[in-house]
Amino acid sequence: MQIPAFSETRRRLLAAVPVAALAWIAPTRAADAPVKWTDIKLIDGRVLRGADLQKQTVVVQMWASWCPFCMRQNPHIQKLHETASGRGLQVLTFTIDKTVESAREYMATRGYTFPAALVGTEVEGWFGARRTLPEVYVVEPSGKVVFREGGEMFPEDIAALTRFAAKK
Repeated sequence: MQIPAFSETRRRLLAAVPVAALAWIAPTRAADAPVKWTDIKLIDGRVLRGADLQKQTVVVQMWASWCPFCMRQNPHIQKLHETASGRGLQVLTFTIDKTVESAREYMATRGYTFPAALVGTEVEGWFGARRTLPEVYVVEPSGKVVFREGGEMFPEDIAALTRFAAKK
């Protein structure tokens, strides 16, 4: 007995099933689940300790070197990093670039010094499935996400994130 050949439409539909299944099982986060920081290896080789991150408010940005909106927003993230440093506000970014080298080259070319790491499954578990680029989050010392913005932000809105700095 010969098995009938699949039609082109049926073949395409079956090829799409694994992609749909992956989307269904993509990491998500419960809206009220706190971020439980762990040590994070940065693309420059340094390590940000999770214990240190838990002591301060963290502004997190998801970005990519090839994203035009990220390219426009990153100078403002750099400025926030420079002005908020030491004020109880930590900037931490995660790139979705495929290689550490491409992210390092992008940052070096532009003179960026903000901490950057590659996105991984743990990061996706903390913040859920990415919907846009860039994405910005603010995480309180308790681990609660108190701010989320998808898409490019205006420079004044990035600067206004200092309002989340710990009051001393």
